[in-house]
Amino acid sequence: MTIGLLQCDHVADEFVGIAGDYDAMFQRWLPADWRVYDLPAGQFPALDPYDACDAWVTTGSHESVYDDVAWVHRFAELVRQIHAAGVPFLGVCFGHQMMGHALGGRVSKSERGWGIGVHEFEIRAREAWMSPPLDTVSVLMSCQDQVDVVPPGAVVLASNAHCPVAIFRCGSMLGIQGHPEWEPEYAAALLGRRRDRIGADCVDAALAGIMRPRNSGELSEWAKRWLTRIG
Repeated sequence: MTIGLLQCDHVADEFVGIAGDYDAMFQRWLPADWRVYDLPAGQFPALDPYDACDAWVTTGSHESVYDDVAWVHRFAELVRQIHAAGVPFLGVCFGHQMMGHALGGRVSKSERGWGIGVHEFEIRAREAWMSPPLDTVSVLMSCQDQVDVVPPGAVVLASNAHCPVAIFRCGSMLGIQGHPEWEPEYAAALLGRRRDRIGADCVDAALAGIMRPRNSGELSEWAKRWLTRIG
């Protein structure tokens, strides 16, 4: 399987030594034949035949999906085209939000504040490809924006009170608001850098639980089954 990684940001230079850039994180989390496209640098895939990639995955970003930025607008159109073509797609964080934004839902800064640290979500709908099965799923989070309204035809698969749309699917597309590809050491470093921006109390609470068990392995299996249409 050849996966096209739509890379929407880069790890800050001072943190690259922790776990590499985002492409390296995804390659460890989901082993495959990866082809990387640096979208902010203008490296977009050809649309027909989509550079011969079997599926697409997109990273997080410091941008918001509603920002008036040229590459963000171009990415939104690419998401609509991939959706129309029915090509398997996994949107992580910013990519999850772009699914909501580009396909007719709504994304905004959450009134519930930052979602940081390890969050646990209840599975709301169980489907065959979600194997191994889980009743709850825990994943690292780092976001202000959330999908407020899902697109037409979307199904919410996991949620909690802070993030009601944590995982959802729409056509051939699957969105995960959290970061299953991150390691806690990287999340902790990023939280330290954002301490003043987020607030010391919130950051300290997130750091206190940063080593809690996560379901990154199970989510890797789910992603593989989704992207290869197993189940």
